[in-house]
Amino acid sequence: ISKKVSFGRNKSEINKPIITVSREFGSSGSVIAEEIAKKLGKKWKAYHSEIVDKIAKDANLEKQIIDKVDESDVPIINQIIGDFFGKKYVNLSNYSKHLIKVLSAIAARGYAVIVGRGSNFLIPSSLKVRIITDMEQRIKTVMEFRKVTREKAISMIESSDKKRSDFTKQLFNHSNKNPYHYDVVIKTGGLIEDEDAIDTIVHLAKKKIHL
Repeated sequence: ISKKVSFGRNKSEINKPIITVSREFGSSGSVIAEEIAKKLGKKWKAYHSEIVDKIAKDANLEKQIIDKVDESDVPIINQIIGDFFGKKYVNLSNYSKHLIKVLSAIAARGYAVIVGRGSNFLIPSSLKVRIITDMEQRIKTVMEFRKVTREKAISMIESSDKKRSDFTKQLFNHSNKNPYHYDVVIKTGGLIEDEDAIDTIVHLAKKKIHL
């Protein structure tokens, strides 16, 4: 495996390690992503979908992210966008354009664990992880952490699944549930505890991107 990680298609390569985490609501995917970043060291940072959304909606925060990209790596932002969207980029909504630019800037900086927002499609060279779990475990987790009834938890899960599926289909024209879009799909709960998932992902990250 090459020590360089390519963000393009037969274009210049860059050595910017990225892990993307797609997860089901209630699968502990966000918690796992945070722990992965901590385990990989001080250089690493977890970017949750809520944080990415906030940056994409705030021009000042977006500028701060882009300004932190090394000058030599700035062209990578346009490269990532161009490789996936090409001329279609100009037809995207303003929010989608800002979101894609923010994700691309984070990728250009590297050492990031990006949670959700279809980042695995935009950054195909990343270690692409999908976290899932049984419905009963999802319901139990949502009830516990959101302090809601079982009926409300089920409603929240179904709503989240639909929104995430629709978002991925609309922006990237792919299904977030297709396992072939990921390097590894991990089913947490039961046999595989969160710590097992974290250790596995860290091991695969070191193997794929030579950390």
